[in-house]
Amino acid sequence: MTLRLDLLRHGETELGGGLRGSLDDALTANGWAQMRAAVVAQGPWDRLVSSPLQRCARFAEELGAQLKLPVSLEKDLQELHFGAWEGHSAAALMETDAEGLGLFWADPYRFTPPEGEPVSAFSDRVLGAVARLHQAYAGERVLLISHGGVMRLLLARARGLPREQLLNVEVGHGGLFSLHVDADGTLTEGV
Repeated sequence: MTLRLDLLRHGETELGGGLRGSLDDALTANGWAQMRAAVVAQGPWDRLVSSPLQRCARFAEELGAQLKLPVSLEKDLQELHFGAWEGHSAAALMETDAEGLGLFWADPYRFTPPEGEPVSAFSDRVLGAVARLHQAYAGERVLLISHGGVMRLLLARARGLPREQLLNVEVGHGGLFSLHVDADGTLTEGV
C-alpha cells in the first residue's frame, strides 16, 4: 500500500537566509503567510507530521488545530546540521571558506561542512523516518512540514537525479510538493 506524502517547506524565518540547519529560528509574518497560502484548497490530510524546529512545528500546531488533525513531531526530519557554517550565507562563506563551499556544492555527499553532519548520514536519517511513516500510515495522506534540505533529498530521489545534483533541486519557502511512498521505499513525485 502507498503512502501519499505532501511536503511543505517552512516559510521565511526571522534571521533570514543562509544555512539555518539546526538553528531554531521563528517564522516572520511573511513566512506564516507563505505557509498559509500554500495549503489553501489543498488536502484533505489524515494527519500532520513536522520537524520539531519551531519554523515548522508552530505552523503544524496551528494547522492541526484548525483542521482537527493529529500532529506528531519527528526529529529525524530536521534539516541537515551545517556545523560551523550554520547561520552563514553562501556569500559570507565565499569570503571565509570558498574552497569548502565549492566542494560542497559540487558534491555534498563527498564534502562535509566543518563540524557538520555528513549528507550520507542525513540521507539515512531522513529515509529511515520516511520508512517509519510508511509503516505507520500506509494508505493515508500525510502533510509533512519540514525543511529545504529534507525536501531536496526526497525530491532528488523521486526524480532519479544523481546524488551530485541534490542541491540543484529548487524548493522555495512555502513550497508544496507531493510524493507517493511505496512499501519498498520507492518515491514517486506527483499527485
